[in-house]
Amino acid sequence: RLIKPEAKLTAMAQIVIPENLKPKDGRFGCGPSKMRPEQITSFVQFAKEHMGTSHRQMPIRNLVGEMKQGLSELFRAPEGYEVILGNGGASAFWDAATFSLATRKGQALVHGEFGSKFAKILGAPWLESPTVISAEPGTRGELVAEAGVDIYAYPHNETSAGVVTSVKRVSGADSDALMLTDATSAAGGIDFELSETDAYYFAPQKNFASDGGLWIAMVSPKAIERIESVAASERYIPNILSLKLALDNSRDNYTLNTPALATIFFMNEQVKWINQNGGLRWADARTKQSSKLLFDWAERTEVTHAFVENPEHRSQVVATINFADHIDALEVAQILRENGIVDTEPYRKLGKNQLRIATFVSIEPSDIEALIECIDYILERM
Repeated sequence: RLIKPEAKLTAMAQIVIPENLKPKDGRFGCGPSKMRPEQITSFVQFAKEHMGTSHRQMPIRNLVGEMKQGLSELFRAPEGYEVILGNGGASAFWDAATFSLATRKGQALVHGEFGSKFAKILGAPWLESPTVISAEPGTRGELVAEAGVDIYAYPHNETSAGVVTSVKRVSGADSDALMLTDATSAAGGIDFELSETDAYYFAPQKNFASDGGLWIAMVSPKAIERIESVAASERYIPNILSLKLALDNSRDNYTLNTPALATIFFMNEQVKWINQNGGLRWADARTKQSSKLLFDWAERTEVTHAFVENPEHRSQVVATINFADHIDALEVAQILRENGIVDTEPYRKLGKNQLRIATFVSIEPSDIEALIECIDYILERM
């Protein structure tokens, strides 16, 4: 339904959610995500001592080393896997992988905005045209073995649509083929086996409750061998997109160019917190609990349903909930925002009448319960 702007403002002014119903923390954004208050408190002392200092000196290199060790523990890294990091977010890694890992042809799984972006980049002029396996947002296709493909790329969690894909090697793929898993919104919140992929890469502003400007990847010995061999070839690779330079710098616990120290600090604090609470299995159980609350609510509520129909394909860290046509989901999100509950709006390019709610590991399940109560309160009064 179409609502005049002035009518929306009037409705919003009329619906004031009682304080006792509100979540303790009203941040439910899918990125950047909620930071825990403890991270901010810890940062104060770090900032006094280290902000504005060199990232190539031991205090920061020790911090990077601690973060790398924590990630290896969190992901139960098999022998030979290494943590590498570089400047830029996950989108920078797409370009770096195309320059430094792809040699012949890629195959990409696409069912949302972020998978489609990497698929386009795999169409680089020095590669054969990629095979793109597309599915409508809210559904999912499957990668298939294909002769000549040396890169299989897919999102572990498609943030735009709330669809999850299992981390699993493609049966029958060429022996030298690499699996590349875009894990930005999944990493740290969904359990998996690292041995089933060769590059598990992400930016840290989702489950890891940090800022952007950094990409991090867990890479297998096979991926490291490919990085080394491509770097030794005659291919032109810009320094900022060279995974060989990123690998060399990471082994010395720094990045090619100056990173955001705050991003590394917040990331490390979150890794420590997850590991101290039981690691990836604990985080996985926590996000499943929160997302189940939302999906169960959507099923029992007359005017809502889960956007992703197949329960096995529903993300446990990004819940997309559709509303009946006569309910304006964007208006619901605006009323929530006016009441201090923010970032529940639908993904801007998807164009669906829905809310998109993060259930990342930092978000308390009790706050998800409170959010549901607040949405019910609004629906009863619209």
